[in-house]
Amino acid sequence: MRRFHIVHIVTATLVATTAYAGIAQAQGDQGRGRGRGHEQSDDRDKRIKDEQRRMDDYRHHLDDQARVTQQQAAQLQQARRAAQYRAQQEYAAQLQRQREQLQAERRYDNEPYVVAAPTYRYQLNGTYHETNQYGVDMLRQAVNNGYRQGYQAGVADRQDHWRFDYRNSPAYREATLGYSGSYVDLDDYSYYFRQGFQRGYEDGYYSRTRYGSGSNGTVSILANVLSGILGLKPIR
Repeated sequence: MRRFHIVHIVTATLVATTAYAGIAQAQGDQGRGRGRGHEQSDDRDKRIKDEQRRMDDYRHHLDDQARVTQQQAAQLQQARRAAQYRAQQEYAAQLQRQREQLQAERRYDNEPYVVAAPTYRYQLNGTYHETNQYGVDMLRQAVNNGYRQGYQAGVADRQDHWRFDYRNSPAYREATLGYSGSYVDLDDYSYYFRQGFQRGYEDGYYSRTRYGSGSNGTVSILANVLSGILGLKPIR
């Protein structure tokens, strides 16, 4: 009887210990679940704030830029650069359309970008940045917009018999055309816009398609050139 009593006590102790361990593990799993949920919520809140900041900053930037483009147009007229003046007027009209599109208030909390996790990284000035597909599309658009604008500027300078000088182009200096105030910071957009602009300007000025191709009066940068400029790396 004594041996049976001892075995019974040991068995009961093991059962209680196992049950307690199961409860502790379940509570730990719940805690980790809450931690992941809080992290996701914090990431979402940060993206919302970033989007609001980008939009507000870009609205102010466009207001300042509208005044600058008027001064630049007057300078081109004085220099009798007719082709570049026409290109500048089209550029100014595009900026005005961007200003009008940004007038409406936006809600960010339900936007797909806000809830989409980063899937790519890219390196800029020695620092890695992470973004999702929406940001990637914006960076690609920056390069393409830059290439098209640069091509037009190069053609205009060639027609005006002006020197090769893409850095002095208003569109290159501003490097904001096509930016929507969303998904990536303006500095990042401007960097990749200028990368496309430089290549487009060279093609337009020298009447060639080394970096791009043309179809139905529209030019676009080559896919392999675009990929090399962005250098995107998937996040595994």
